[in-house]
Formats: sequence, structure tokens, C-alpha cells
Amino acid sequence: MQFTQYYVDCLSQASYLIGDESSGRAVVVDPRRDVSEYLDDARARGLEIVGVINTHFHADFVSGHLELARETGAWIGYGEAASPEFEFRPLVDGERISLGDVTLEIMATPGHTPESVSVLVYEHADDEVAYGVLTGDALFIGDVGRPDLLASVGVTAEELGKMLYNSVQNKLMGLHDDVRVFPAHGAGSSCGKNLSTERQSTIGEQRRFNYACQPMSEQEFVDVVTEGQPSAPAYFVYNATLNKQQRDLRELDAAIPALTADQVAEAVAAGAVVHDARTAVEFSAGHLRGALSVPADGRMAETAGMVFTPDQQIVVMADEGEEQDVAMRLARIGFDKVVGYVADVEDYLLSHESDVEQASRLTINQAAEAIAAGEIEVIDVRNVGEVADGMIPGARNIPLPELARRIDEVDASKPVIVYCAGGWRSSVGASVLRAAGVPDVSDVLGGYNAWRTSDLVA
Repeated sequence: MQFTQYYVDCLSQASYLIGDESSGRAVVVDPRRDVSEYLDDARARGLEIVGVINTHFHADFVSGHLELARETGAWIGYGEAASPEFEFRPLVDGERISLGDVTLEIMATPGHTPESVSVLVYEHADDEVAYGVLTGDALFIGDVGRPDLLASVGVTAEELGKMLYNSVQNKLMGLHDDVRVFPAHGAGSSCGKNLSTERQSTIGEQRRFNYACQPMSEQEFVDVVTEGQPSAPAYFVYNATLNKQQRDLRELDAAIPALTADQVAEAVAAGAVVHDARTAVEFSAGHLRGALSVPADGRMAETAGMVFTPDQQIVVMADEGEEQDVAMRLARIGFDKVVGYVADVEDYLLSHESDVEQASRLTINQAAEAIAAGEIEVIDVRNVGEVADGMIPGARNIPLPELARRIDEVDASKPVIVYCAGGWRSSVGASVLRAAGVPDVSDVLGGYNAWRTSDLVA
């Protein structure tokens, strides 16, 4: 058996290539949209990709099922409750798919979405215990998939929660302790609230340590898994819808062009937004007025989906050599209207000094002094589960995924201080406020973690 996990840190997203060396047949599970790596690896190992399985309609990225099908002629499989616009293979609970001796078995595990399935992987067709189970967004390491995303029209969070209870507590926990668990996401994903940084586990470990796998009633389960979920980025509904459609395909060699200064000016004048993907330090030292800071050194794609919209044209401003990667990461969430990139950022900023501004960043002591000195608007952009452990006194919580649509709640007549847990999201949030016209905005270096460990806390 050939079994490979691919992991994208930017989205905390895992996909899988499973193949049988004797037959040369393989399937890819939960592929991302840039599919070259799967094709290259399959080719190098003498495998033919004959099928693509999506465990559900993903909300946090655009799946690469259509691109893989175009390149390989593979069938596309979804749980039988799915109803996409394109031709697909309905996967029935208990169905076995032979790749040779390597065998897959479909397990219907609805709850995150109605059509969700998990995939049992048997190294040999007659093995009594599966090598592993690909759980999609039903079961994570340390958590389970949230049932409250608005990607399932006509199904309530309560109904999905009850489905998930049966899927997790009865079906998945009914597997042997030795079965390895391979989820579709890890820590940082907004598809859950308590995901581990580990990328694989076992059913036995989850039975012992996962809060949602402990014995409890159906209602207790629904209550505990829905409480404290992070705000869903606005692009989630867009992606879940796009993944059901016969959408435009991404070419394997897709690239964005370098733009001249005049082309940048024309794009911005026509309404394009500048995505500054440099580090927060570089951005604060000098950036184009109105640019949004979403650095490439963190969870760029998901965060971009919180502050940009899919219909916006985007000009990329990134460190040399990173421009195409930034555009590809935006394409992973279906943000395809990237018109190009600034070829030489330093030269561009130097030659457009009148359009350049700096960003104020405060140490925790400077922030404390400013708060003590007068009327300050303090905004905490962390998620609801994070603020349960404490906030800077006087702060208001507006989670970053909600900030763009709740800017009117921010009192722009006062100096505004933005903070998060460590300083990455606050730089993004501060740039959103500045771009919206809030005149005096600073963010806090080190964020709440620095505050909590400082001598400012009694």
C-alpha cells in the first residue's frame, strides 16, 4: 500500500493519496485545488489516479476534484446524500472500493454536513482491523467537526449535532482502538474549536482523550460541541457553494503577471484592493495607504477570506519570489481575481512616498499607558472561546472574522487599540480599520499573551 498525507499549514488542511502497488490504482481524498503534487507523486510511483473522494462539501477551501478529474479521467465520489451540479459517484454506507488488495470502505458519518463520509483503509482486503480511517471533518484529533456552519440549507445545527453524535459516539467509537485516525484538519482550523497539532492519532487515543468522545447523552454532546465555536470566516458559505458547482477550473501552470506602476495605479483606481503579504514588521515600516496586511508567514488563506471578498480584484504586494505562492494560496479559497503583483515592492514604495504610511504598533506597556491616559477604544479580535479565559480590562470583543462587517461598532472618534493572542491577527485587524477610514489605530505587540504574563496583571 502507498499511503501519503499532504498537509497545508496555511489552511491546516490534510489530503491523502492511497494506492495499491500491485494494481497501480490509486484514489485521492479531499484534494486541494492545486493538484500538481498528487499527479507528480502518482506518476513517480507508477500509480494511476482512478478516483477522487471528498468526505463532504468543504467550506474552508475549494476542493481539487474537478481539476483531478480533468487531468486523469477519475470518478468523483461523495456521500450519497450529496447533490452537486456535476456528475458524481454516490458513495453508500458500507460500500467497499477495491484498488487491488488495498480496499476502501465507506462509512456514512453525517453531522458536520449531511453528506459527510469517513473512509476506512484496509491494507489487505481480508484484514479484520482497518489500517486507518480518514475521518474528514467528522472526527478531529482532540475535537469533532462543528455542526453549526451554514453550509447545509434546510438543516439546523441541532439536527446536525444529533447526526454527529451517532457518527462519533456510535460509528467511529465502534472501531477498534488500533485504527489510526487521519482527519481533514488540524490546529488553527475554524472547522472546530479544540483541534490538536498532531496529524494522526488512533481511535483508542481519541476514546481516552477527546472531550467529545467521552460517554454522554445526545443533548450533552450537542451542547458541548456547539459551545464556544469560533466565528466562521465569511468565505465559508461561498466555498461550500462553489464546491457543489461546475465551476471554472484552475490551470496547472496558472500564474499572475508583474504589474507596472501605471497598471497598479489603474487597478487601484478601478477598485482593486492591495494585499500586502509581507510580514507585519515590514508592513508597519511602510505600506501603501489602504492596503490590507495579511502576511504570508501565517494562516494567510483563511485570514484573507475574512477580510477580502471573492468579487474583489486584488493586487499582490509580497516579498520577491513569493508572489505566485500568494496567488495560489488565494486560489485555494476561490479568490481568483488577482490581477497581478508589484514587481519591486521597495522601489515602488520609495517612488510613491506620498502614498505610503506607517502602522503604529505598541508594546504592552505602551498600550497600558495609553489606556490609562484617556479615552481609548480597545478591540479584542480573538475568538469567543479565547476571550473566555480573560480580556484586557475595558476591551470589547469583535472577532476578526466579524470585524469587516462590524466596523460601524468601532468608535472612530477615539484612538483605537487592537489586540489578539500574539500580535499576528491584530496587525491584520488594524489594517482593516485603517483601510475603512479609522484615523488612529494601533495594534499590540505580543497581544494578550504578553499582557497575561506581564506585571500589569494583578
